[in-house]
Amino acid sequence: MSSAKFDIVVYGATGFTGQLVAEYLTQQYKNDHALKWAMAGRSLGKLKAVRDAIGAPGNTPLIVADASDAASLKAMAEQTMSVITTVGPYQLYGEELLAACVATGTDYFDLCGEPVWMRQMIDKYEAEAKASGARIVFSCGYDSVPFELGAFFVQEEAKRVFGAPASRVKGRVRDMRGTLSGGTAASAKATFDAVAKDLSLVAILNDHFALTPGFSGPKQPKGNRAAFEEDLQSWAAPFMMALINTRNVHRSNMLMGFPYGQDFVYDEMVLTGPGEKGEANAKRVMAANAGKTGPDAPKPGEGPSKEERENGLFDLLYVAIAPDGRTVRAGVTGDRDPGYGSTSKMISECAICMLREATDVPAGFWTPGAAMQHKLIKRLQDNAGLTFRVES
Repeated sequence: MSSAKFDIVVYGATGFTGQLVAEYLTQQYKNDHALKWAMAGRSLGKLKAVRDAIGAPGNTPLIVADASDAASLKAMAEQTMSVITTVGPYQLYGEELLAACVATGTDYFDLCGEPVWMRQMIDKYEAEAKASGARIVFSCGYDSVPFELGAFFVQEEAKRVFGAPASRVKGRVRDMRGTLSGGTAASAKATFDAVAKDLSLVAILNDHFALTPGFSGPKQPKGNRAAFEEDLQSWAAPFMMALINTRNVHRSNMLMGFPYGQDFVYDEMVLTGPGEKGEANAKRVMAANAGKTGPDAPKPGEGPSKEERENGLFDLLYVAIAPDGRTVRAGVTGDRDPGYGSTSKMISECAICMLREATDVPAGFWTPGAAMQHKLIKRLQDNAGLTFRVES
């Protein structure tokens, strides 16, 4: 694809998250004349309106392509080194574009948090992707970049302190202000609908190693009920995104050649504080989780205001535990609401990192962290408002 007209095409640029991606590229890379990118979507009129609204140059290329028109998707993929797609749920609208990228050897980046569909796509297209040169990178937003890289970062510190990686790592959400995206809610609903129609998918959905074909590791914590954690002196509640994040962390471990070991145990929870108040907060989180895929959940294309996005944040704790009980801790933070403000920056930087710093990553299906590791951490810290730090 070295003769491609574009480095990146943002597909779904007229949607809420896609517009944020295009806006980020416009603002962050306005003086980077080497970066050639385009906006794509179903309606030329809407693309022009978005281009004007975000302040993109008037000569920013626009491409008309539709998820229901395979020929238009293939024509789009043939023009570019990589595609960023924000058009989900991916199990409903994603396969034709993924197949087009695989066929044309084009790199692909999405925000997918749908483990059943991801496993189906890996099984169906991985051999073809390796043959064509395409690099398919799932889950390039809040699910699961900061979690996957948080595990990687704390394990690097564990190797330094313990002399070996830890076989047990805890991922804990200390703070999260802002909303999960309407796309995330719609993806969860689509997944549950698909499972209801085909009960054979339940086994994939419940399997912590659903994304590690051919490998199944040790029993993992279920994380499905509130509990008091003595080592952290806090109550912990279930975290709805653990369903995708834990699977991606295990896949990352496999793709990197099991640097965390084949006996690696990993889970994610939300810390809610000590005492009766912490217990009550944990129960409140469990109740709130049920509403995030219900009728009151945000719809795809909806999202918070600019002020709400900029006032959002996330703060994650990672604890690596050695067999003798010693621990090392790391923190990962983001400076925008996770579902939109931070996510739009993360997926953009994933694509640019692969384009510029991780050019030697082999073809196939990847997680962002396994593919780009320290290179992506540096780019996220330099450009996207994330921090990774060792804590005492």
